[in-house]
Amino acid sequence: MHQTVNRMELHKGIDPGSRYSKALLEKILLEDIEHLSFMEVCGTHTMAISRFGIRRALAGKIELHSGPGCPVCVTDDAEIDLAIRMAGEFKATLCTFGDMMRVPGSSSSLLMEKAMGSRVVVVYSPLYALDIARQEDRQIVFLAVGFETTVPSIALTIMRTKQEGVKNLSFLSLNKVIPPALNFLCENREVRIDGFILPGHVSTVIGVKPYEFIPRRFGIPCVISGFEQADILSSILMLMDQNKRGEPEVRDQYFRGVRREGNLKAQEVIEEVFEPCDSRWRGIGMLPLSGLKLKDKYKDFDAMERFNVKPQVVYSSQVKRACKCGEVLIARIKPPQCPLFAVSCDPEHPVGPCMVSTEGTCAAYYKYERAGV
Repeated sequence: MHQTVNRMELHKGIDPGSRYSKALLEKILLEDIEHLSFMEVCGTHTMAISRFGIRRALAGKIELHSGPGCPVCVTDDAEIDLAIRMAGEFKATLCTFGDMMRVPGSSSSLLMEKAMGSRVVVVYSPLYALDIARQEDRQIVFLAVGFETTVPSIALTIMRTKQEGVKNLSFLSLNKVIPPALNFLCENREVRIDGFILPGHVSTVIGVKPYEFIPRRFGIPCVISGFEQADILSSILMLMDQNKRGEPEVRDQYFRGVRREGNLKAQEVIEEVFEPCDSRWRGIGMLPLSGLKLKDKYKDFDAMERFNVKPQVVYSSQVKRACKCGEVLIARIKPPQCPLFAVSCDPEHPVGPCMVSTEGTCAAYYKYERAGV
């Protein structure tokens, strides 16, 4: 117990939260099991782990890695270039969520293109893009980026666009799905993974079943987690318990938001509009069936079909090649090991998307963990 108190004293500057969180932390530290490596694959978890000081509090006992759980971060340069081309060469009004504005492509960003005269509009819902299309004659393109969490609202907007007969709105679908990325991480174990902290938001849509291949095929424990510090600490304890018993499974810590079957209505809407396709992930490359494209019945609203273009990989500059976001995303390195981190790359002047996104691993380390690395 004395050792635990000392560790708590070392981290007394970190907000310990509730008594329950303190009790969970002490229980973890007293567990007769250590040197385990867990990976979270959700950007919100990444930020929470850094903000609550969980990584430092568990150092030496549990190592926490951040995986490719930020949709902004895994969007490839070539996909950003394609969005820029829509707004520039094809003179479309590009509607995007705000967190995509500063993500660099091979040589520019949407923010830079907007400053140079391209029409780029920040929206808070794909329905805003439909409103703009109703009011304007020019072509409108919605930049559809996100995991399963945001796909249902995009699918509903596409359905409504078709129902209303709106002809000048199309969708650049760069959406990705999580399970194929998890399969990649399991098959390519450059990083030891003794358990996955699974994304709560994604799981509210897809449920539990899509993850069951992980313990069944790879013997890796999984816990779907909420986002408060007590949620994450509780999930870590659940992963430790599975390792201790040698009985890997998918457990649902976030039961207040996740049902086993997921959101059946949201799944139905996604199934109506989208079908799986191969997709390129930054840091990983092309993953089979990890993206979503519009089905044939909706292909008239596919921006790539409308403008007859595809993403093209471009040779990056020397500075861009020095950026290690790709390696950070698969936990091959930690952000401070990138030569640009906090030197020429910071939130005000980001070189890579992991520093741009508010859920990026580099942004989390920069904001909360620089003093401890």
